[in-house]
Amino acid sequence: MLEHKGTVTIETIRLVLRKFRTKDAEQMFKNWASDPEVCKYLSWGPHRDIKVTRARLNHIIERYNFDNAYYWAIHSKRGNEIVGSISVEISNERRKTCEIGYCLSKAYWNQGLMTEALRAVLHFLLYEVGYITVQAKHDVINVASGRVMEKAGMTFDRIEYQCSRRRDGSLCDCAVYIIGREDPN
Repeated sequence: MLEHKGTVTIETIRLVLRKFRTKDAEQMFKNWASDPEVCKYLSWGPHRDIKVTRARLNHIIERYNFDNAYYWAIHSKRGNEIVGSISVEISNERRKTCEIGYCLSKAYWNQGLMTEALRAVLHFLLYEVGYITVQAKHDVINVASGRVMEKAGMTFDRIEYQCSRRRDGSLCDCAVYIIGREDPN
């Protein structure tokens, strides 16, 4: 049985992972949601104006009413701003598995911050919520995302061929990474 706790605040050395707030819209839009390079391999975006970002934030904030919703804003202690997001995108309660997704402001790339956030969320999902397996995937041409997954302790599992569409309509192959623990039950 999973022990859902909802989006609780998680603190690391350089980050605070917390619930989004309505007032985060400007930073979310400016720091990553409107950036074509950040959104290049994502199924959404970039947001064309802040109204789209506000609508997305409102949806996320509504989901916080459910204890099985996990959407974290990544807050940089050094920059004192939100610089990305990390969330559970898909959850299978019966199999105790979930899939996570993330994105980070380009200004914060190559500093180990996404790896730091991912490690903290993986630990929370596996050892506090009780998922047995957590997976993440990326477009095979987005190798930097795969490196983040590896550095966070995830292991390459497989390639899913033509599993998703890029925003330009082309099919893409995805590399799938997993991490797990023994099920005590």
